[in-house]
Amino acid sequence: MKQTSLILTMTALVLLAACSTSKKGGKKTDYQKTASGMEYKMYRDNKTTTNAKETDFVELHIHTKYNDSLIFDSRANNNGKPVSFPVNKPRFNGDLAEALIMMSAGDSMIVKVPVDSIIAAQQKTQPWMKPGGKVTYIISMISVKTQEQVNKEKNMSNSEQFAIDDKIIFKYIADKRITGVQRTASGMYYTITQAGVGDKAKNGQTVYVNYTGRTLDGNVFDSSLDPKFKHVEPISFLLGKGNVIQGWDEGIALLNKGAKATLFIPSPLAYGKNSPMATIPANSILVFDVELVDLK
Repeated sequence: MKQTSLILTMTALVLLAACSTSKKGGKKTDYQKTASGMEYKMYRDNKTTTNAKETDFVELHIHTKYNDSLIFDSRANNNGKPVSFPVNKPRFNGDLAEALIMMSAGDSMIVKVPVDSIIAAQQKTQPWMKPGGKVTYIISMISVKTQEQVNKEKNMSNSEQFAIDDKIIFKYIADKRITGVQRTASGMYYTITQAGVGDKAKNGQTVYVNYTGRTLDGNVFDSSLDPKFKHVEPISFLLGKGNVIQGWDEGIALLNKGAKATLFIPSPLAYGKNSPMATIPANSILVFDVELVDLK
């Protein structure tokens, strides 16, 4: 139910990347070498902006080659959009993070990393990565943002989306004449359709939940009850630990053992813009019929 983060490692970026080959003033400069042995050449150097730092979020295009063979181009494989991820501390000689912290928004750089450095660092290599070869990255940095800036932008975007979703959910409930609906402080709507027994589920408990999930247009995208989804059994997870979407952590905490409910989850409390599957469009409001089967 939750997406994994894009981790900045050499082998991950071999499989994820996009391209820019511009250079400053049309004049090529000689390659320079870092202490770790990484070769780099700055094609465009925007000296008016600050370089990326560890924990910053970068947005970039990157084009990846092994020797003279193209491995990946994220302009072609990411619908022309740049990739975005946090900058981590370089973990080994040849980690591309070492190059990223030399770049700022507007910069373009070509980086060459010897396969020998990757092997020496005991990092995973692909079968076609042979000793003596080089992995080349052509990087165009689009933006560099702090964690604070990213959070602020996300909150502003979420606030606008919450307002849109609230009107849609309210109208849906009214049109369907659904009764007994309540709204949480976060903006999620819910209705208890069957009472349970005992105390409500608490954060840190393992909960066992049967569910059917659908979009507002009635498209069922997953279910623990329908055999066609091939997992006919309750899902279990630690409540309140972020192992599921926020709407689930909040919604299941409203229930006690045996209770059933319908949750109307605004997109910022679900998957937002980052849909995990084609059957859930970006910014989808999700409806879940859930039953808290057990808790421990």
